Amino acid sequence: MPTAPVPGIPRRPSPMGGRRPAKDDLARFAIDDPHAIDDVLPADGSRLRLLIVGINPGLWTAAVNAPFARPGNRFWPSLHRAGLTDNPVDASTGLSAGDEDQLLSRGIGLTNLVGRATVRADELSRDELRAGGRRLVERAAGLRPRVVALAGITAFRDAFGQRHARLGEQDATLIDGWPNGVRLWVVPQPSGLNAHETIDSLAAKWREVWAQTEEP
Repeated sequence: MPTAPVPGIPRRPSPMGGRRPAKDDLARFAIDDPHAIDDVLPADGSRLRLLIVGINPGLWTAAVNAPFARPGNRFWPSLHRAGLTDNPVDASTGLSAGDEDQLLSRGIGLTNLVGRATVRADELSRDELRAGGRRLVERAAGLRPRVVALAGITAFRDAFGQRHARLGEQDATLIDGWPNGVRLWVVPQPSGLNAHETIDSLAAKWREVWAQTEEP
């Protein structure tokens, strides 16, 4: 894996100032802000191996401006178990510069389908998800990662009108405007609310996705 430093786009510090949000803190992040958290993306136009796409930020994630930050979310443990990070990432108080550097140096970026923070992803409307799908097509065309992996099959179906889609690699030719040469996968939602998956099962899927990012 590459280890050379890759500069990231500027990201705002955690609104919590380095502490975990209390329950009373979270309500103030349930607002109609389409940019609730900052992406983790290279600033120099480096091509990503893998662009990971969450559905939308939860309130804890918005409170600390870090992806998949809520304790109990299995995203970071599964990514580490799959070998995509050297160490377990604890984003519960924010994403450290070292962890961001590690992701970008390996060609891993993170964004969301919808930027508005909610308690649960099912609070999003289909119109929001469809608009998010259109933005993702544009972003994939601009960034041209080798692989895009969206975490959430129900959101994928709604965003792209693929009612019968299943987990795994998708037929990207079914999506209007999807760029040639960018593979598209859907992986399970890693929230603790998804009782069908474990850290081990999620890690197995991340390993499968990561293998597809190798140079041909």
